[in-house]
Amino acid sequence: MKALNVCNLYKNYGNHEVLKGLSLSIDQGEMYALMGPNGSGKSTLSSIIACTTPPSKGKIEIFGLDIFKEPKKVKKLIGYVPQEKFTSPLMTGEENLLYFIRLFGIPKKKARTLTRDLLRQMGLSSDAKKRVATYSGGMRKKLEVATALLPDVKLLILDEPTTGLDPATRRKFLSLLHDIRKDGISIFYVTHIGEDAEAASKVGLIDNGTIIIEDAPNKLKKLNKYNIINIETHEMNNNIMESIKDFNNNHNILETKEGYKIYSNKPESILEVLKEELISTGCRITLTDILSPTLEDVFFCLTNKEMR
Repeated sequence: MKALNVCNLYKNYGNHEVLKGLSLSIDQGEMYALMGPNGSGKSTLSSIIACTTPPSKGKIEIFGLDIFKEPKKVKKLIGYVPQEKFTSPLMTGEENLLYFIRLFGIPKKKARTLTRDLLRQMGLSSDAKKRVATYSGGMRKKLEVATALLPDVKLLILDEPTTGLDPATRRKFLSLLHDIRKDGISIFYVTHIGEDAEAASKVGLIDNGTIIIEDAPNKLKKLNKYNIINIETHEMNNNIMESIKDFNNNHNILETKEGYKIYSNKPESILEVLKEELISTGCRITLTDILSPTLEDVFFCLTNKEMR
């Protein structure tokens, strides 16, 4: 049985079509990352799956239950953590978690036991009595995930769960998700960060309201026939960009904060000539190297859009 099955889903806001016949499915126990830039429709999709936003058209089943026909049964199976912070900074971690658990009608004694168990699972037991205002970003995000892990939950939905976290904290958080998955919970999360998406067992790339491709992260990267020449420069201007375009027939060139990324199927054969050309224009090069493609690179080559 599929943990999640989305079929031909549409969402309109007035004349603006956000989702355009989107379909995807998640196997039971799978960790699925939906990766796309801001405005691609991924947060809208997560809120529809979580039963907080109605669709315009389409069908969604969670463990075989139609979410529109049997919403009460479905909501018991879903844990949803939106992107916006929702725990109170004035309350302790323990008080926050107990409050949310009690909202679901769980008796007080059982709720206290569950609170202690979840705090321990999240590694927050020693900070349970501290106000959330004193928590780091990673601690607060773990606390909010804990509010979504009630006993009947089988599908955890996370919207940009690592936004604002530093790389080391992000990796620890993603490791926590793998531990949650081992407990038999399926995970669906949206992100714009390639490193986060690579932690999933399957990745769907979304653009303009539809899935353009999906597969295991390593398989997606192997589909990209280009490697990347990465050039960092002291300055960036139109003359440099024009010089670079002469070396790339497809004009697959991305401006970065430090310089340029040039997508080529034969990077080694053009690198030295390219460097000589740039130096002749007065460009001061600080770094050149050849990189393997990331998921952000795969998205750029498919859409000619930068992941932001």
